[in-house]
Amino acid sequence: MNLTSRQSPRPYAPLVPHFVSYDETLISYRALGEGPPLVCLPGGPGRAVEYLGTLGGLDASRRLVLMDPRGVGGSADPADPATLRADRLIGDVEALRVHLGLDRMDLLAHSAGAVLATLYAAAHPERLSRLILITPGLAGVGVHGSEEELSAALQRPAAELWYADARAAAEKIMAGDLTMEAFRVSRPLFYARWDDAAQTHATLGVTERHMAARRGYFADVVLDVPATRAALIKLTAPVLMCAGGLDPLVTPAMVREAAPLFNDATVVVQPAAGHFPWVDHPETFAAAVRSFLS
Repeated sequence: MNLTSRQSPRPYAPLVPHFVSYDETLISYRALGEGPPLVCLPGGPGRAVEYLGTLGGLDASRRLVLMDPRGVGGSADPADPATLRADRLIGDVEALRVHLGLDRMDLLAHSAGAVLATLYAAAHPERLSRLILITPGLAGVGVHGSEEELSAALQRPAAELWYADARAAAEKIMAGDLTMEAFRVSRPLFYARWDDAAQTHATLGVTERHMAARRGYFADVVLDVPATRAALIKLTAPVLMCAGGLDPLVTPAMVREAAPLFNDATVVVQPAAGHFPWVDHPETFAAAVRSFLS
């Protein structure tokens, strides 16, 4: 079923509890909805969890536990900037699991957050009951789209008035420009429609204060892809990988290439969605995730 309607956003006013991580840094999370917990990691990197919203209405059946990374949103800035790295953030995810009193947890991650989720799965495979990767960053497992493939995906909205500026900004980001300006100008490329809802969503969870976390996420990180792939053999939890057919950042072909690296992975492609499928088609997205979690 391919639905094109969008839900009206629900009021976003959850409680904001904290826990103390392994190095005494205070980490915040937001709890929405009722039901079994679903721990959620945002992307960006360095983006606060508010942009995840209710993930298309998943809070109707699950208690969403949305963690702000250290240095982002309600979480404190760490004493040691090196702990902003993706491989060091594994400790925060594990501290949250312990804080919640979960022996095993369902974990969902979006975009760059999926790099962290994959590294966590490799380090703690026995602690996951299910893993959901949404338009996922795949650097941790060494999957990168070809220049030709990514260029073709970026070409899709070439007739739009905003296209030239947005593409130039996206190419700057791919070359290492992590400035707020490049982020802002590139945003139209990542939605199925650059309408009022998309324009509002694009501003959520983004502030200048988060720049240290944004830059620090991959700073000096050495991703041992062979070791990560070998460790994932121990992950028995089923994995759902969601791709957007219109996503120029993580194409369906990249997601399909990565799926065999997991023991039990299912790929779902929303043909008319971009990098934020719960924004473009919330009902379709939520139905796919609920089916997997059931």
